[in-house]
Amino acid sequence: MLLSVSSFTSCLSDPGCVVFQLLGGLSMAMVLFLIASGLSLIFGVLRIVNFAHGSMYMMGAFTAYWLVSRFAGTPGHFWIALVLAPLVVALIGGAVEVVLLRHIYRRSHFHQFLLTFGLILIIADVMRMSFGGEFKSISRPDLLSGSVSVMGRPFPEYNFFLIVVALAVALGMWLVLQRTRLGRTIRAAASDREMTSALGVNVPLLFTMVFALGAGLGGLAGALDAGRGVAISPTMDVQIILLAFIVVVVGGLGSFGGSLLGALIIAEVTTFGILLLPQFALAFVFVIMAVVLLLRPWGLLGKPLEE
Repeated sequence: MLLSVSSFTSCLSDPGCVVFQLLGGLSMAMVLFLIASGLSLIFGVLRIVNFAHGSMYMMGAFTAYWLVSRFAGTPGHFWIALVLAPLVVALIGGAVEVVLLRHIYRRSHFHQFLLTFGLILIIADVMRMSFGGEFKSISRPDLLSGSVSVMGRPFPEYNFFLIVVALAVALGMWLVLQRTRLGRTIRAAASDREMTSALGVNVPLLFTMVFALGAGLGGLAGALDAGRGVAISPTMDVQIILLAFIVVVVGGLGSFGGSLLGALIIAEVTTFGILLLPQFALAFVFVIMAVVLLLRPWGLLGKPLEE
């Protein structure tokens, strides 16, 4: 423990180490943001807490792995997987919404929990039967296999790419939600679905599109994280969905900006927490969540839910 504290204080006294840790936390934050934004979007519009959202992340990683293996030897096979994996997960998410979730929107949150928790178990078993229980991995694309010197320390080029892609997605999502007719319709449905339906909007179709979009964001996070070198396994959804829920609790459930802010806070706390006391890194995250719940139960950028 004393060695960890010594390493932490030594890092804080070195600007290069601080910047390196901040960038590492930022790359982690971008993955968490993609997952949490999809989770928050689904809740904000459909008013359903999708506990199976981590499974969308896992399916994205496994789909990317399968596509990379399938097109191995084909020029640009990683990029093919990065584009197709989120689309596949989005289609699966849309089918799940139509077949299962559409029938429980007006049920209690307990019924929603049971159904989405059941989906977690089913999807994990399907992935295990399809790919086995051992860890899988994807190599970084040759174009991004190197590193960039950051104040004397090598930082992976792929992590910079991940950060840029996630920020581009964040900007694109904001523009869609705030500057397009579809975005205005989505926000209207989130505020009052009955009135939106009375105005002639096909609300069930809109809900399917929103759920598919949220699932696709989770799938994109999984595909990007797989390229970063994370171990791909049928249990990878558990920890990530826990962190994603903490992100939306801290940032504000249903708030797009809150997802980004919450992801930045949780990722940086985790990164520096691992450096300070590795065995208590997750505890620091829960402390942050507890403080936010005490001071602002609806999150930093969220709004109190109307009864």
